[in-house]
Amino acid sequence: MIEATSCGGVVIFRGKILLLYKNYKNKYEGWVLPKGTVEPGEEYSETAIREVREETGVEAKIVKYVGKSRYTFTVPEDVVEKDVHWYLMMSDSYYSKPQREEYFMDSGYYKYHEAYHLLKFPNEKQILEKAYSEYMEMKRNSLWGNSK
Repeated sequence: MIEATSCGGVVIFRGKILLLYKNYKNKYEGWVLPKGTVEPGEEYSETAIREVREETGVEAKIVKYVGKSRYTFTVPEDVVEKDVHWYLMMSDSYYSKPQREEYFMDSGYYKYHEAYHLLKFPNEKQILEKAYSEYMEMKRNSLWGNSK
């Protein structure tokens, strides 16, 4: 068993959520949240910011930690158990540019219900639900968009 750790973000701008569309040699297609592997010496929050920037071109700020998802997948020689630490993040524009080197063909901001139905993986849907409810709570309390 291989253990891996990634970090990612639920990035929101004006109530819409940033998603990426991945298409790898027509083998895997689906909408995902931006995330990636922690590099040596990197804090989880730094990884989340860097990965969002690398995969989408978006400069996002962390608002708060949302939680962790865990899943396993198989590679030819082994099983990988992956933990992903998720952050609720804020962007200041609709601009995004998918990272072609990582096989991302499209990116964009979607309304919550659209994003929820587009997401391929159940664990990302759960994180989206949690992050979006935190976002709505912060908006209700006029805490969203206030610089700390």
